[in-house]
Parts: sequence; C-alpha cells; structure tokens
Amino acid sequence: MSADLVLVTGGTGVVGRAIVERLVADGRAVRALARSERSVAALRPSGATAVPGDVLDVASLRRAMEGVGTVFHAAGANATCLRDPTPLYHTNVEGSVNVIRAAADASVGCVVYTSSAATIGEAEGTVGREDSPHRGSHLSHYERSKHLAERRVLDLADELRLRVVSVNPSSVQGPGRTSGSARLLLDAVNGRLPALVDTTISLVDIDDCTRGHLLAEQRGAAGERYLLSGASLTTREAVALLRRVWGRPERVRWVPRRAAVVVGALVEAAAFLIRRDLPLCREAVRTLLHGHRYDGSRAERELGLRYTPLEETLRRTLAWYAERGLAPPPRRAAP
Repeated sequence: MSADLVLVTGGTGVVGRAIVERLVADGRAVRALARSERSVAALRPSGATAVPGDVLDVASLRRAMEGVGTVFHAAGANATCLRDPTPLYHTNVEGSVNVIRAAADASVGCVVYTSSAATIGEAEGTVGREDSPHRGSHLSHYERSKHLAERRVLDLADELRLRVVSVNPSSVQGPGRTSGSARLLLDAVNGRLPALVDTTISLVDIDDCTRGHLLAEQRGAAGERYLLSGASLTTREAVALLRRVWGRPERVRWVPRRAAVVVGALVEAAAFLIRRDLPLCREAVRTLLHGHRYDGSRAERELGLRYTPLEETLRRTLAWYAERGLAPPPRRAAP
C-alpha cells in the first residue's frame, strides 16, 4: 500500500473532478473509477489514471483499490422528482456500502466519504450542525438515501475498524458547475427564472469543498462528520447580491409559499400522467420551503478550513459562465 496512491470515485462529477484535479496538482498518484469509455475520455485531461469499475460491482472496487492508501468516495446520485427513486438508493446506499467493504478488504488507510449537509435533518427554522437532532422525517428521497447511506457507512466502518471521515457539503457552487442548483443561478442572470420563493439557502465554494476533503484526510477524526458551509442567506438577499455583483436579474416575481405547494402538486400529477420525470414536484417544493441554514464552523476549528467570501465566489462563477456564453456580461461595472 502506498500512502500517495489515491482512488477517487465519482471523478467526473462536480466534486469528484475538483478533488482529482487538486490531488494531481499536489503531485499525488491518482486513480479514478470509470464506469464507461465516456468517463475514461472525460478523465484523460485530468492526469489521473482511469480504472474500470462501478460502485455497484464489489469485485471491480477491490481491483481498483489494490495498493491504495486513501479513497475519496465522491460518487453518488443527486436527483429529485423521480417517479422511480430505486436507482437513487442503489447508488447512494448500496454503492457506498460496497466501497467501505472493498476498502476494508484492501486494507485502505482512510476513506473520505462525500456525504451531504442534507443528512443533518435539522428542524425547520433551526441552524443545522453536526450534532443537531434529526427531525425524524425526510424532505425527499435524495435526503433519505444520503441519510441512510451515511448511517450505514459510519456503522460499518466502526464494525470493520476502518478509518472513515464524512464530509457534508451544503450546496456546492463555483466555476464548472452548470447543473442542479446552479441552474437557478444561470436562469436568474439570464432572465429565465419565472418566479422565486422566499427561503434560506446555504452554499460552499467548490474550491473550499475540495480543500475540506483533503483536510479531512489529513486531520479529520475517524467516524466524525464535518459540515462544509461558507455562507447562508435568504433568496431575497441572494437576489440583492446578484444585482450588486452582476447587475442582474432586473426583475423577480415572488410566489407565495402556499401557491408553490399547489404548483408542485399539479406538476407532479402531470408527470405521472405523461410518464416523465419533471423538474418540479411536491418533494422539491417541500425541500425549498424548508430551507437550510448550516453552521460550517467545525471544519474551520478542527480542520483548518478557511471559507471564500460569497461575493468572490459569485464573481468568479459568473465570469466563468460569461466567458463560455452561458450568461450575459455584467449589466454595470461592479463596485
């Protein structure tokens, strides 16, 4: 086993790709799990060695982990409003359990597990921390799958005496992300967002998320979890910040919370009738209205992480979008 040899699962995803690039830049020897030829091609420019495998194939995981000192398990499925959420549980729960078992079999020294801030399950209106009591219910199948996965991972790691450190990012934003929650940012600055609901969101810069993972490997305590969250703000505050930084959006329509619930139910019914997954449903509205405000200070105190100011993250991200024609240039010079 070589301490410098690292395996990354999910290396073509937003978080996994950033981890791969940082490890390679630091001079580490990096393997990245690849499920397809397309993944192999996507990993080639990173400098990592693509190895065939799938988190649902334990034998391939064991082969990929031969001689590996650290595994960064960043593979996972993130989706809402699925008519059939079964694949979500297969990937997030069963896939994560497979990684832990394979790592123990291969005598890996450390697994840094990319969990989610959603696993905290804090009550509505409270600040989520690592030790927050779980509300006892789940807002979505995604949240439930990640909560179940984290519990299985940490329990199994304790049973197998494997060092596992859990990293729980809030909404990851930054250059390179164009899907998921980043669509809201893109739609807002492009004037394509029909309406917004007043809620609370928590964000972490992609660079801070990457550093948090590497610091967790170096300094994280086994069996512990570390929330990564650099800023929390309301959507009204977010709109005001976007206008100050980029001069957009010019206009925003605000939808009453009750109206959002009705719209979510109607769209979900339509998805059932036409037998297609649509981007809005009751669980998406439920998650949105609950809102999230996370405390990421434990990672600062114990790991030594320093968060990027939110305004800097937004400027860098919007500039990246504009350079690629994904967003318009700023409407006025930023102060």
